Amino acid sequence: MEKILLRNIDTPDSHKISVYQSRGGYGSWEKVVREITPEQLIDEVKASGLRGRGGAGFPTGMKWGFVPKDNPKPKYLVCNADESEPGTFKDRLLIEKDPHAVVEGTLIAAYAIRSHTAFIYIRGELTFGAGILEQAVEEAIAAGYIGKNIFGSGYDLDVIVHRGAGAYICGEETALLSSLEGGRGWPKVKPPFPATNGLFGCPTVVNNVETLAALPWILDHGAAAYASMGTEKSKGTKLFSVSGHINKPGVYELVMGYPLKKFLEEDCSGVPNGRKLKGVIPGGGSMPVLGREEIENVNLDYESVQAAGSFLGSGGVIVMDDSTCMVRAAWNLAHFFAHESCGQCTPCREGCHWMEKIFRGIEQGKGEKGDLDLILNVSGNIMGNTICPFGDAAAMPAAAFIKKYRDEFEAHIKEKKCTVRME
Repeated sequence: MEKILLRNIDTPDSHKISVYQSRGGYGSWEKVVREITPEQLIDEVKASGLRGRGGAGFPTGMKWGFVPKDNPKPKYLVCNADESEPGTFKDRLLIEKDPHAVVEGTLIAAYAIRSHTAFIYIRGELTFGAGILEQAVEEAIAAGYIGKNIFGSGYDLDVIVHRGAGAYICGEETALLSSLEGGRGWPKVKPPFPATNGLFGCPTVVNNVETLAALPWILDHGAAAYASMGTEKSKGTKLFSVSGHINKPGVYELVMGYPLKKFLEEDCSGVPNGRKLKGVIPGGGSMPVLGREEIENVNLDYESVQAAGSFLGSGGVIVMDDSTCMVRAAWNLAHFFAHESCGQCTPCREGCHWMEKIFRGIEQGKGEKGDLDLILNVSGNIMGNTICPFGDAAAMPAAAFIKKYRDEFEAHIKEKKCTVRME
């Protein structure tokens, strides 16, 4: 298949503007500013079927269309580069290897909503990537792609790279905006939505790195070309971060709808050391695990993965073989979410630590009868009762591990030790 998102990453010095330009870079941006109105641009992206790649999968063009045209307040475009999901590292690759695709996509999205100030909010730990992005923005300014009167059109646009402080919760768009405003990274109640009341109370759109990086290709090749790939409801290509017990880990670009089992066995060369597959988390650590039998007929698109009982999420595929202790895996994730809870909502603040404590007790041989049902009860009380989806992100995997591998958890409690051979 033709690479869209990974088309430039193997080119030497792919992070430099001269290399990006030699491969057609910023041609789409010039075309947009000179020839296309914001309304036409939004219609083109709607026609492409591009959906947000940060996890929610919301139609990108529709999201842009929610920004009111008659609102006199400034409008802001924010690139969400706060990649924090366990098992996900696709955005980091784009940032480090093809930063100008991210910058060009940011410019295109800003133009679509008539924004004159765009922010790239990057996770604080990605120090190297932040430096690469800052250099890319400076190169784009020097080349006249960012600044005043771009291409003599009268359109002005500034781009600011902003480093976060390393909080998982700031990957959620309203928490990100709170942080960008200088406050604590706490999510906000919706409605109102950022499209009308976002950054500094102004209309704002937040798009993921991967979403924005796809825009130059779409504008260069046309919406129809992008929409011709994938499934009826999941168009185009998507990046997948593959880690865990797999022979060929890494970042892969696949057409939406690609069979998950084929991907793991053929493209990633299967589970190493003669082991058998035990479970797969298809969309990052916040998504429910799927058992070996459940992936038989699952395709990598939003609808198919959801029908199987999980979510495509950010495309973080975590592979676990039969040497994996699922109790320890569940505890590991529960520990992460307990640590990263912002503490604003009581069900999440209390429930995440409660689940982590119970999982830890089971793992350390202190589990008691009734612990599993207690975790399921706590997770059920978290689900749907928090301001943002973080509570669900912590509760869903905890419940899924117990439901899919209950016998293993019960054996752990009965034997007071791990019953799975670890290597």
